Amino acid sequence: MSRLNLLRKSGNVAIRRCYTTEAPPTFSNQSKLPRLPIPELHLTAARYKRSLLPLLSASEHADVGKKVDRFFKPDGLAQTLQSRLHQLDDQETAKGLNWLDQLWLQKGYLEYRIPTLINVNWWNQFRDPVTGLGQGAQDGQVTDFQLKRSAGMIAGLIDYSNRVNNEQIPPDVSRSGPFCMHQLKNMFGTSRIAASGADKVVTQWPCLAKHINVIYKDQIFSVQAIGPNGETVPVKTLEAQLRSVVDQVENTPAEQRQAAVGVLTTEHRDTWGAASIREEMETQPANAKSLKNIDDSIFVFCLDDYSSPLDLDLSHRNIFHGRNGKNRWFDKALQFIVENNGRAGINGEHSPADAVIPSRIVDDVLSKEPIEGTMSDAAIGNLEKPTLLTWQVSSKLGDAIRTAEKNASSLIDDLDSVLLHYPEYGSNFMKQAKVSPDGWLQMVYQLAYFKHYGTHCPTYESASTRKFIAGRTETVRTCSTETVAFTKAWQDKDVQMSEKLDLLNKAISGHLEYMKAASNGHGVDRHLLGLRCQMTPEEAASDDAAIFQDPSYWGSQYWKLSTSNTSPGDLAWGGFGAVVPEGYGINYAIGKERVRMSVSSWNHYKETDSTAFRKTIRGVLDEFGDVAERYLVQK
Repeated sequence: MSRLNLLRKSGNVAIRRCYTTEAPPTFSNQSKLPRLPIPELHLTAARYKRSLLPLLSASEHADVGKKVDRFFKPDGLAQTLQSRLHQLDDQETAKGLNWLDQLWLQKGYLEYRIPTLINVNWWNQFRDPVTGLGQGAQDGQVTDFQLKRSAGMIAGLIDYSNRVNNEQIPPDVSRSGPFCMHQLKNMFGTSRIAASGADKVVTQWPCLAKHINVIYKDQIFSVQAIGPNGETVPVKTLEAQLRSVVDQVENTPAEQRQAAVGVLTTEHRDTWGAASIREEMETQPANAKSLKNIDDSIFVFCLDDYSSPLDLDLSHRNIFHGRNGKNRWFDKALQFIVENNGRAGINGEHSPADAVIPSRIVDDVLSKEPIEGTMSDAAIGNLEKPTLLTWQVSSKLGDAIRTAEKNASSLIDDLDSVLLHYPEYGSNFMKQAKVSPDGWLQMVYQLAYFKHYGTHCPTYESASTRKFIAGRTETVRTCSTETVAFTKAWQDKDVQMSEKLDLLNKAISGHLEYMKAASNGHGVDRHLLGLRCQMTPEEAASDDAAIFQDPSYWGSQYWKLSTSNTSPGDLAWGGFGAVVPEGYGINYAIGKERVRMSVSSWNHYKETDSTAFRKTIRGVLDEFGDVAERYLVQK
């Protein structure tokens, strides 16, 4: 019997224990999902021009407006490109995808050449164990507490992977209908492969690998975590597997250990993927075998032989990037990290899926902690001993590893990242004030930026398009004429509070309208990208394409505020790097009674300061809370 059939046989029993009724299969709604729409040209033209109003002078906007009108005129270039986009959509729909899926994967991720460390990868720090953290140990050691929590987490993750294989994860639905679950197939057994010019993603579904990779002191092991016939491995056996990894490393003199090859995944993508590094490694049998083992593994699990300071501003940094990028493999879709005091988190490669998908996996596992003997009590006596992956390291490869560590260290030193866990109120209070929680936070950021810098800036918020087949995200352009009017009036002492609140309401209403349009596939950024990518070089150089040649096209996407809502954040919270040198990256999670967020920027740009901007944000949160208490919450 195949492992998949075994899982289905045993898994159905588990489902009946967990649910009162049989849940529909994970991907049962896929055939019911509509195609991602291609917006009508006149709607994109109008919304795009309106989005430029707060960013340009009147004369600049008038000039750009002429270029927009020329591009979108009836029977003009946009109409030709729109026809090509519909042809592409027909081709991709036949594959179960949509016109945007592969285009966005390539342009948004795989052609992105700077290091994915900090710039692309996201992080989540997990809630500490309900029993508290362990005592930890001095640097260079593991602890029993660390290994026990790690084994339980691995068991929970393997269980989730099995349930994805067997379609036992209930499909996501909302009041408006079902959501696409396609991205869940891109989580386990998924890796990004560096290559010159553009990377690629390798994935497998069902994920039938039986091994994970465990990294300890930069030594990468292949660790069997599923029985030879698909059996669930008891937590105690997984703990013994981890102990075997540690013992093998500790019993090997430091000078005889393998090189820290994982640090190469922190490099510039063309450097790491160049013929002189990864491509050359793949021509050497030992290296090729080790690389394939990592690419195929279910996930990566990092045991850190140290603990970060308990201060949240410091502890999350280890999940974000580690020490000099070592003891990691940043190309894996899912990479879990546990320090020797038991504090844990995840660092994920962003290209295969958006944050809500791995967040659901994490919440499932953390909600079951402590995971001890609950997954299986069966004895598995014939697991393979963890195997050390070996590397043939030439002098050139050794130099590349040392250079990569220096470059990673420089990039990490440039990062300015802080957390704000705001305890004064959360979504319950915002709803009492009859204000959308997401709109509330977006206006906090608009006002904070205006207070801090005296101006406005292009602002990105992601909207989910998962109500469509293979839907991922669309851009919400938060900065608008309404937000500008609101922020200016709010700071004007001569404006009455009633007028300020009216302008705040209009700004939030405008934001929610844009969010609704974007979630329904009617934003402007993905559509303009699709049209632009259908042009020939001759068309791109023509006057009809002046819309894309104008500085406002790229300038309006220069996201000095890049934001993402991953609410509620009760079990884990996270962040990402700022996407432009002068900007901030803000991930926020709105719980019922508190708000958690991270604020990141770059040290080399002197005008940004995450700590100072966090203080301004907190001040606005306090101010909004006070105003809502006095004027909006019914007594």
